[in-house]
Amino acid sequence: MSGHDASDTVRVVVGVSGSLGSVSALRRATALAHRLGAELWPVLAWEPPGGDPAARRSPAADLLVAEWQRLAKQRLAAVLDEIFATAGPGVPMHAVIVRGAPGRALVATADREDDVLVVGAGRRGLQRAFSGRVSRHCLAHAVCPVLAVPPSPLESQLLSFHRRNTWHLRMDTRGL
Repeated sequence: MSGHDASDTVRVVVGVSGSLGSVSALRRATALAHRLGAELWPVLAWEPPGGDPAARRSPAADLLVAEWQRLAKQRLAAVLDEIFATAGPGVPMHAVIVRGAPGRALVATADREDDVLVVGAGRRGLQRAFSGRVSRHCLAHAVCPVLAVPPSPLESQLLSFHRRNTWHLRMDTRGL
């Protein structure tokens, strides 16, 4: 930390869910943390299936919450391991799992003015109206700068191939 108190260290907070958009955001956040000499804070937010009211009504609520939290921690570790493998990100990293809605959890974690919050910007096309809620929430409510990373061209191509397979349409494979 080079003589700085932990509260003085610049943090690059990034939302991670395992989606292609979050992987693009994680890669961009890692590069930004390198340039800034900052800590990388990958955050995975989770909510109980059916929301908190459904979890509270369950007779084994405490056991279920512990299991869901364990699964969230396992998912974050798997994503980080897949992206960084054994080499690591090359910057100090503090991985966090937070119980709550993703947008609120990210804004609450990136709560200092000198933080930088990195989020995936959502999808393009027909699904646009139903995606991007997290990035919009972060852009509207964060106290720090927010970098919204657009989907990669590869993601658009994969979605196109997926749609074609779903509808059994012919694919032009000449360019592959």
